[in-house]
Amino acid sequence: MIRPALRQAAMVRAGRGWSRPSRRLIVLTVFAVLGIALLSALGVWQVERRAWKLGLIDRVDQRVHAAPVVAPGPADWPAVTRARDEYLRVTASGRFLNDRETLIRAATELGSGYWVLTPFRVDAGFTLLVNRGFVPPDRRDPDSRRSEQVTGETQVTGLLRISEPGGGFLRKNDPAQDRWYSRDVAAIAGARGLPDVAPYFVDAAAGTAGPGDWPRGGLTVIAFPNNHLVYAITWFGLALMLSCAIVFAWREEGRHDGRHSPND
Repeated sequence: MIRPALRQAAMVRAGRGWSRPSRRLIVLTVFAVLGIALLSALGVWQVERRAWKLGLIDRVDQRVHAAPVVAPGPADWPAVTRARDEYLRVTASGRFLNDRETLIRAATELGSGYWVLTPFRVDAGFTLLVNRGFVPPDRRDPDSRRSEQVTGETQVTGLLRISEPGGGFLRKNDPAQDRWYSRDVAAIAGARGLPDVAPYFVDAAAGTAGPGDWPRGGLTVIAFPNNHLVYAITWFGLALMLSCAIVFAWREEGRHDGRHSPND
């Protein structure tokens, strides 16, 4: 009497969809849970990145519109960092070393051409590379803009920028051939024989690095792509879709067992 009753109970449970799930479903569920955990973690990471990016944008906006401070000297160089100092408005007094300028390939809103980086001997006793601005190809030759050079004591104001070592995208700087694709402070200083050079350069503000139209200053692009919210929604959406898919798979498994119940 007991055994038939147990058998009958087992058949009832099977008919109600309580049978053991297939091995395939178990494996898929394990991978799905891992995938959901990973996608959720990516979503959380993007939310955190968005908060960081908004903070960065706010800090940079404050620096750009703040009153200029004296350009950091040798004692402050070890503490200069991208996070703390880039786009800080600075000012310095001294003289341009126009015979040692360097042209760096540039693509700007004015078209393709060159940045004109000119050493600036600061009155405080160190050298600062100043990006005086952009020139088109027909103004590459210094003789074509000789009248626009500043030869005496002057003051430069602009945005502090961090050195760009190595070169540009898929194009390395070639000091031996005087071909430059990035504003690599250390390499340019070495190629021009400049002593006591600051580990950063300054993008001069419009009209502060010389008279005339060229070089054209004030073209610093201050843009920080902030698509983190879209990425976060994407990752969380994929996690939700995967969750729904695995729930659907379990429901289908139960329905399949119900259709093939021993009670049928």
